[in-house]
Amino acid sequence: METLDLLAGGFADVLTPHNLLYAVIGVVVGTAVGVLPGIGPAMTVALLLPITSSLGPTGALIMFAGILYGGMYGGSTTSILLNTPGESSSVVTAIEGNLMARSGRAAQALATAAIGSFVAGSIGNVLLVLFAPVVVAFAVSLGAPSYLAIMVLAFVAVTAVLGASRVRGFAALAIGLTIGAIALDPVTGRQRLTFGVPQLADGIDVVVVAVGIFALGEALWVAAHLRRTAGEIVPVGQPWMSREDWSRSWRPWLRGTALGFPFGALPAGGAEMPTFLSYTIEKKLSRRPEEFGHGAIEGVAGPEAANNASAAGTLVPMLSLGLPTNATAAIMLAAFTGFGIQPGPLLFEREPDLVWALIASLFVGNLLLLVLNLPMAPLWAKLLRIPRPYLYAGILFFASMGAYAVNGSPFDLVLLLLLGLLGFMMRRYGLPVLPLVVGVILGPRSEIQLRRTLQLSDGQLSGLWSEPVAVVVYAVIAVLVLWPLVARLLRLRPADGPGPDDEHASPAAEEIDMHRRTPR
Repeated sequence: METLDLLAGGFADVLTPHNLLYAVIGVVVGTAVGVLPGIGPAMTVALLLPITSSLGPTGALIMFAGILYGGMYGGSTTSILLNTPGESSSVVTAIEGNLMARSGRAAQALATAAIGSFVAGSIGNVLLVLFAPVVVAFAVSLGAPSYLAIMVLAFVAVTAVLGASRVRGFAALAIGLTIGAIALDPVTGRQRLTFGVPQLADGIDVVVVAVGIFALGEALWVAAHLRRTAGEIVPVGQPWMSREDWSRSWRPWLRGTALGFPFGALPAGGAEMPTFLSYTIEKKLSRRPEEFGHGAIEGVAGPEAANNASAAGTLVPMLSLGLPTNATAAIMLAAFTGFGIQPGPLLFEREPDLVWALIASLFVGNLLLLVLNLPMAPLWAKLLRIPRPYLYAGILFFASMGAYAVNGSPFDLVLLLLLGLLGFMMRRYGLPVLPLVVGVILGPRSEIQLRRTLQLSDGQLSGLWSEPVAVVVYAVIAVLVLWPLVARLLRLRPADGPGPDDEHASPAAEEIDMHRRTPR
């Protein structure tokens, strides 16, 4: 009862005219920067830190929370419409969302993303209020072996499960891990794979990689085939979701929320892994798995719900332990300290008005996102009516601007071009781009957790499965890797020849596999 009273007091603070204005500004700005490739919420919050110092801690943090949620949603817009993720957590949305847009269902993809974000964000905020202490205790109890096992599960999920060819999937993952290894060695401090280029000593920012592989690679691929294909206008489609779309989306929304919130609270979690895993789960549980790779709405609903639920999860360790789990939370933590406030276990006791106003602003900002963005779904979808030469010229401009804004270095533009050529070649030879991005994002993190695990076990490999959570995760990995072989053995029939089902299933499977391998 005391919690509800404190939350009611937080709503009373947020719904004052000036704080409500800050929430609206945060949501609008966050959506705008999420739409622009490379300019994410973390960078926006960092740029606004000097400006918001005069607003006071409550107003500034309410605006930052709006930017956090708005950036999560805005990144999905360009993923769906232009196959250009504005954030690394929106990479998975681009897989099915862009295919839906190309088939004339852009408005439906944007609608399920908006509603799924609202549902997941609302449930995540309720969980933040009710179960924050439990989630924090669980997150703190996990050690390096468990974190490493979870990351290995993400690697296996996007290569052995999602792709039509495991060889191509693991090849793309190896390229991503190699790119992620470019930097100073975290232990010895020696340069690794930098080839004597000092600008590579800090590594290649994942935003530059994602924008280069997706945006620039897609633009080059379209430009190479512009004269070969007709320049017809892609239909936008009906502006709202049908009853069938609703029935296929509500379960992925709930499952994505269940994945995203705890991963957001993990110190090594973030929004990337739950979106990858959500896509895998939806593909396995879908009644229409053949639509995946052709524009399945479940592949948008689940990952987007996981994405937004993780945003609420990131605030659990930040407020309770002073532990940021992503870049935006780290900048918000800097805002706390800039106002002389120390996040940690005593924050709820020393600054209850501030904390509950911030939590209440999450509910308000989530509702504002739905109200502002759902009616705009057809308007955003009309971006597809822009002639492709002008459209992709704009993409190249904003991609270059976003890549340059990451570090303010012209060298990043050279990297952007090289990565764009790499993305073009991957499309040319049918290599999936998702495992590459996963390798870049999770490769450095998994290396750190692997070294910690081996240090704790004095170099013994048994330390890799020294925690119960790690054992369970490795068992799941074994099932994912070995299940196709077991299923194939179970389908073998001695001397009876193929049955009628096999005769019809094999050509269909080959046709789907050929379609997936054909570069788009």
